[in-house]
Amino acid sequence: MEILVAMNMSKTLNNQTVEWKDLNWRQLERVTFKLQKRIYQASERGDAKAVRKLQKTLIRSWSAKCLAVRRVTQDNQGKNTAGVDGVKTLTSKQRTTLVSSLKLTEKAKPTRRVMIPKPGSNEKRPLGIPTIDDRALQALVKIALEPEWEAKFEPNSYGFRPGRSCHDAIGAIYNSIRQKTKYVLDADIAKCFDRIDHKALLDKVKTYPTLRRQLKAWLKAGVMINGNFSNTNEGTPQGGIISPLLANIALHGMEERVKQYAETLKAKRGDKVKNRKSLNLIRYADDFVIMHEDLEVVQTCQKIIAHWLSDIGLELKPSKTRLTHTLNEINGNVGFEFLGFHVQQYKVGSYRCAKNGHGTKLGFNTLITPSKPKVKAHLTKIAEVIDSHKTAPQAALISKLNPIIRGWSNYYSAQVSKATFSKVDMLTYQKLRAWARSRGKGNINKDKYWRTVGNRNWCFRTEDGLELNRHSDTPIVRHVKVKGNFTPYNGDWIYWSKRRGEYPETPTRVSKLIKQQKGICPHCDLYFTSIDIVELDHIKPTSLGGKDTYDNLQILHKHCHDTKTASDGSLHKNHDDKPF
Repeated sequence: MEILVAMNMSKTLNNQTVEWKDLNWRQLERVTFKLQKRIYQASERGDAKAVRKLQKTLIRSWSAKCLAVRRVTQDNQGKNTAGVDGVKTLTSKQRTTLVSSLKLTEKAKPTRRVMIPKPGSNEKRPLGIPTIDDRALQALVKIALEPEWEAKFEPNSYGFRPGRSCHDAIGAIYNSIRQKTKYVLDADIAKCFDRIDHKALLDKVKTYPTLRRQLKAWLKAGVMINGNFSNTNEGTPQGGIISPLLANIALHGMEERVKQYAETLKAKRGDKVKNRKSLNLIRYADDFVIMHEDLEVVQTCQKIIAHWLSDIGLELKPSKTRLTHTLNEINGNVGFEFLGFHVQQYKVGSYRCAKNGHGTKLGFNTLITPSKPKVKAHLTKIAEVIDSHKTAPQAALISKLNPIIRGWSNYYSAQVSKATFSKVDMLTYQKLRAWARSRGKGNINKDKYWRTVGNRNWCFRTEDGLELNRHSDTPIVRHVKVKGNFTPYNGDWIYWSKRRGEYPETPTRVSKLIKQQKGICPHCDLYFTSIDIVELDHIKPTSLGGKDTYDNLQILHKHCHDTKTASDGSLHKNHDDKPF
C-alpha cells in the first residue's frame, strides 16, 4: 500500500502538480526504511538472494531516490562544493529532474581534487569531490548497501557507522582494560583511503553485476587536478559519499582474524570463548588498537594484521605504530593516544584504587584524559582568535570563542577532564588579561571587561550580559557505549533517539529539547535518527518578535527547518538556527 502511495507521488511530481517542498517526506522515509530493515534482516540471517532482490527494488524506488537527492542537495553541509561540472546547488525543479534520471549507468565523471588541512599536522589531505549527479547516485547506493553491511560489521568497529561515535570506541577501550593491565599495539594504516586495492574491495562487496560495475566506475573515475586528468588505479576518493562505507567494508574482518588467532592460544581450561574475549581489537576507521595481557600475543597480532592488510593493498604506518603498556613503561612508552584522548593506568594506594567484579583491589586506576597535543592545539586556536581580535569589540571576541570552547569541552566531557578544563580556563584567562592590557595601555580595565555574576568573580562578560563560556562549566557525564551489534536498522527508534539526546557533543539546549520532544521532530512526526542533521528553530521567528527561550524553541530536521522557515514569515534565519 505504502509503495503504491510512493508510486502515485512519483507520477504526481513528474506532472509538476506537487512542488518538491510539498512532498510527503514522512511517507517516503517510511517506505524507504521498511525496505532497508528487510535488507538488514535478510543479511542477518544470511539470505544473500533476498538481499540482492531487495537492494534492486530499493535502488529503483522513487522514495529512496527522493531521499538521496535531498541528502546531497539539502541535508549535506558540504552541498555547496562543486565537482568538475561546476554545479553547486539545484533548484526544486532541477532536483525533480535529477530524481527522475537516477539509475545505475555504470559510468562516472572524474572527481575534482581539493586539498584540505589535516588536523594536528602541517600536511594536507586530498579530497575527491564528485559531481552532484554522482553524489546523489552514491547516496542512493549507500541507502541500499549500508543495511546489508550493518548486519555484518564487527561489534568493535566504530568509525563512519550510523549510531556510533569516537566516544563508543573510547568506552570499549575502557571496558577492556578497567580491571586488567594490558600490552597494547597502537597502530595506524598508511594512506588507507588512497591505497585500497580495487579488485580486492569489489570481491569483498560481492554484489550483483550491475552494481559492481557502477562501484568500479566510481573507483576508476580518475581525478582532475588543476585541469589535468589523472587515473585512479587504487584507493577510494575521500569526499565521496560512499567512500567511508567502502573503506569499512575493505577493513571488515580484522577483528575476527585476531579472534581466530586467540582461539589457538592455550587457555587455563581450554576455553576458546574466554580466549577470544581476552584479546581485543578496537577500530575507528583506519586507527585501531590491539590489547592483551601477553606481550608475545600482541607482537604476533602485529604480524598477522600486517599480512592481512597486504591482501587488500595496505600496510601499517611505522611512524604511528608502536607497542606500549597501559601501566608499565615499555620501550620508553606507557599508555597510548587514541582519538584525541590519552589512555593510561596509574598505580595508587589501596584506599583509592579500582576493584574488580569480585571486590578485589587492583592497585591501579584507569584514567582517560584529553591528550596533551590536543590541549596544546586547542590553546593555540584560542590564542589565535584572541590575537586576531585585538581591536574588535568584546562581544565579537566572545561570540567567536564560545562555539570553540563549547565544542571542545563537549567532546571531552565524557572522560576525566575536570582538571584539564580548569587548567585551560586559567591559561585562557591569562591570555584575555593580556588582550585587555594591550587595549588599556597597561590597564586591564577590570570593571569594563570583567564582572561578578552570583558567587563567581572575574567573569569575562559584556554590559548587556554576553558571557564567555568556561570549559569547567561543562559537566563531566560518563558516556554509555552503544550496545554490542546494535544498529539503527533494527528499528528501535526509542533507543536511538534517546542516544541522540545523550551524545556528548550534543549542545545542552538541543539535548533538553530532544528529550522534551521525546525524540520526535514536530514538523514531520518522525524520530530523529543518529545520522540526521538537526537544527534549533524559533517557533515564532525572532525577526517577528519571538523570544530566545525554551518555550519558543524546538528541534527540527534540517530539511523540515528549511520548509518551515520558507513559510513562517521570518525575514531571515536567526544566527542560532544552525545544524548540530
